Amino acid sequence: MLDNNLKLNSYEIIDGIIYLHVESTKQGLQCPLCGSTSNRLHSRYKRSFQDLPIQGKKVVVILTNRKMFCENPQCERTTFAESFAFLSHKSKKTNRLKDEIFNISNNMSSLAAQRILRGGVATVSKSTICLLLKKRNNH
Repeated sequence: MLDNNLKLNSYEIIDGIIYLHVESTKQGLQCPLCGSTSNRLHSRYKRSFQDLPIQGKKVVVILTNRKMFCENPQCERTTFAESFAFLSHKSKKTNRLKDEIFNISNNMSSLAAQRILRGGVATVSKSTICLLLKKRNNH
């Protein structure tokens, strides 16, 4: 479970990949700048990302994300997007999938890791593996 506030609306399996269509049920989102709570919806948009495999099948989550108005008149931000602890800003992979990629790739070549990962964990390129390893080893 990525987040207790996510609701599964539907799923489909296409070419061995599980697509999960989810949305958040969380009420009252906090503005990341001022911290005030907002219930005023601006818009919705789709955001997709990869997660850990389920029963050997790759998983793509399609999230209907909300953009909200900040209701604090003193705040410099007029709108903000809903964020989640399991997913970094603009990331295409969940944090737990990145951890798994790191664990598999850490002690082998990026080409070998790419072959293993593409075999059933996630669609990932050699350059993505190298970038992830570089980021993790610099922290």
